[in-house]
Amino acid sequence: MSVELADSIAALRTRLAPLRREGKTIGLVPTMGALHAGHIELIRRARRECDCVVVSIFVNPIQFDRNDDFERYPRPVADDMRLCEQEGVDVVFAPGAGEMYPRPQRAFVEVEALTDHLCGKFRPGHFRGVATVVAKLFHIVQPERAYFGEKDVQQLAVIRRMVADLNMPLTIVEVPTVREDDGLAVSSRNVHLNAEQRRSATVLHQALAAAREQVARGQREAAAVRQEGLNVLARQPAVRVEYFDVVDSDEMQPVERIERPVRIAAAVWVGATRLIDNVLVEV
Repeated sequence: MSVELADSIAALRTRLAPLRREGKTIGLVPTMGALHAGHIELIRRARRECDCVVVSIFVNPIQFDRNDDFERYPRPVADDMRLCEQEGVDVVFAPGAGEMYPRPQRAFVEVEALTDHLCGKFRPGHFRGVATVVAKLFHIVQPERAYFGEKDVQQLAVIRRMVADLNMPLTIVEVPTVREDDGLAVSSRNVHLNAEQRRSATVLHQALAAAREQVARGQREAAAVRQEGLNVLARQPAVRVEYFDVVDSDEMQPVERIERPVRIAAAVWVGATRLIDNVLVEV
């Protein structure tokens, strides 16, 4: 059976209502489209665990801090639909901006503290936009399970906390980062890299791996671990560092000593393309 497309909230709710009455498990994979191997992993996990898989495709304007980034975001809708069909998705929810925001948005969801550092420091308003649209999707779809990748680890932490603090009745499923053979995390933004930039971008994962190796060798001072990563990044002049930090894996707060699980997280610019990545370090 081919994937169904719902471009309105009413159509989606009509499609899901009988499944809900039958007690079927609904899984949601929220995306902004431009689907890649990372999204496929989310969909396949949802397909294994749920009776019905809904993939939302919506480039959310209120989470972009730069209009040029919003305009450049890839939107290969036909390709995305084909991929969803190949992966056995039941419904694609692809609303327009007017459907999701029929009038100026006055109510927002904001998760404090977890958004003070990393991407939140450099992208004002970003996580408020993310939390708000995800909350809207949860209310619209009413899934039992929702699937998110660990590459966007701060986003994942924000959504986990929102669900817990607001008593939302669903389970957040975390799926490991999918990487290319050379270690680069798969991302919708990678399409903006030319061949030379693509080669330069591999230094991001190399820096994270070098920092993690420092911890494995016994280094517990976060400043020294951070400096090791920065030293690796400095070898590639085409890459501009936005941040490279060691943070608590739950609260996303910087740590001075590594005495519990942490995330080493980084954001860099390669040309006009911003890339993020992280690794979990257990001690």
